Amino acid sequence: MTEISATEPPVLEVRDLVKDFGGLRAIDHCSLSVQEGKITGLIGPNGAGKTTLFNLITGYFTPDSGRVFTDGADITSLPPHGVFRRGICRTFQIPREHGTMSVLENLMLVPPDQLGEQFWNCWLRPGAVRAQEREIRAKALEVLDFVNLTHLAHEYAGRLSGGQKKLLELARTLMAEPRLVLLDEPAAGVNRTLMKKLSENIEYLRRERGITFLLIEHDMDLVMDLCDPVIVMSEGRRLMEGHPDEVRNDPTVLEAYLGGQYGAA
Repeated sequence: MTEISATEPPVLEVRDLVKDFGGLRAIDHCSLSVQEGKITGLIGPNGAGKTTLFNLITGYFTPDSGRVFTDGADITSLPPHGVFRRGICRTFQIPREHGTMSVLENLMLVPPDQLGEQFWNCWLRPGAVRAQEREIRAKALEVLDFVNLTHLAHEYAGRLSGGQKKLLELARTLMAEPRLVLLDEPAAGVNRTLMKKLSENIEYLRRERGITFLLIEHDMDLVMDLCDPVIVMSEGRRLMEGHPDEVRNDPTVLEAYLGGQYGAA
């Protein structure tokens, strides 16, 4: 993977974001950045504002103040589909698969600007529509093979296990050929075997395809093994950022989030 110049803007930068819900300040002048080619962890207790921050970054919420940038370009006012077109994809705490569609169909829905979406193309350009669908289907099968879900390609997505749905969420983001993926608790409800596979997939995609990741996670073993750097949030703002060892041994983090179990012996 090509080395990133220190002078290039971060792939994602959050500047002084604020978000209130009535009298509750969920995000309180939060600033952070994500460097290209990294797997950055985002941790903190429930209510720290992590998922709200994801919603602000991806256009689901509009901040009361502050800005969001990708590669130096302001994307604060973009709707979710506009952020998606910038190469930023996300997953959710609770997978949002189309349960009554097959696993394969869930993937084939993802690529934007498909010719078949315009009904007149089906009449005027049927050959082009079929050719594009074959390409998308082939890509979807390749992605399913990568996440070990090929054997479930024609199963209803709603019938998958929790862990399989998390793999499907990752597969759906890959269909968009993202530059940055925001993962919201990818290990939640996933057994250890599938979690190991998911972790290996994330590291492979970072190393071999140059995809950058920002992930929210409560499984500290996964965070400490996979992420560098780790950002800690508290009460809607960034508390600290550092190498996993720094976070692991920081007295404030140990006391507030890790319960001392990761402290030095």
